[in-house]
This record gives sequence, C-alpha cells and structure tokens, in this order.
Amino acid sequence: MKKKLLSFIVLVVLAVSAYWLEGDNLLTKITGETPPSSAQVTLQFPSGRYPETAQHIKEAIQAGKSPVCTIDREGAEQNRKHSLAGVPTRKGFDRDEWPMAMCSEGGKDANVKYIAPKDNRGAGSWVSHQLDQYEDGTRVKFVVK
Repeated sequence: MKKKLLSFIVLVVLAVSAYWLEGDNLLTKITGETPPSSAQVTLQFPSGRYPETAQHIKEAIQAGKSPVCTIDREGAEQNRKHSLAGVPTRKGFDRDEWPMAMCSEGGKDANVKYIAPKDNRGAGSWVSHQLDQYEDGTRVKFVVK
C-alpha cells in the first residue's frame, strides 16, 4: 500500500514538474494540438483608429471565432481564396475576414463582413507592421481596445 502511494506521489510530482517546465507546450507535445488559449503575443487592436474592423473582430469572436491568430503568411493567399469564395464584391466596400487570411485559423470558415476600404486597408497595414518582427507560427491574441 505504501509503495503504491509513494509511486503515485512520484508520478504526480513528475507530471506537475513536466507541465511547469514545459508550460502549454506539454499539451502540444502529447496531443499534437496547441491549446486555443495559448498565445505568445498580445496585440491591443485600436478601435478608435479602425472602428469598423474592430467591431467586426468583436462580433466574429462573440460568434465563436478564435481571438488567437497563428501567423501563417505563406498560407494567406490560399486562405483568402477560401474565405471569400461565394462572397461577392460590393462597390464601395472591402470584404473583411476574421480570422484574417494571414492566420492559419483563417480560410474556409472565416467570418466575412463588408466594411469601408479605408478602415479595412488601414487596419491590415497596421496589423502587418505590428507583427513584422514575429515569425510564422507565432500565436497572437487580439484584444480590441
């Protein structure tokens, strides 16, 4: 009985130590999936500068889309093709996607909304500049201020 209890305690200590040392990466190593809440970077999105884009991000997240974007610049063109398929262009509007095309979470099931081109393109440029320094695979949590 004492040997079983001691073995159990040792296993628990090892598991807790492994998690503490590896953090969220332990789950990734065991399951091959990254936890949706794990983000390496938090980006405060300025709703005052890009109100239509900010509102779209909020609505999409409230509708169940992830607030976390895993940067995947190489997949952006393919994601955009999938997310905008079946969403016709409208004169005077851009089709804004959330998650963005540059996110591995983007693509086929993205939320698409018509917004003013100035707001959409300004927001895209702003995000791009904020994330320039980060490599593909970086997980970014978007928080709309």
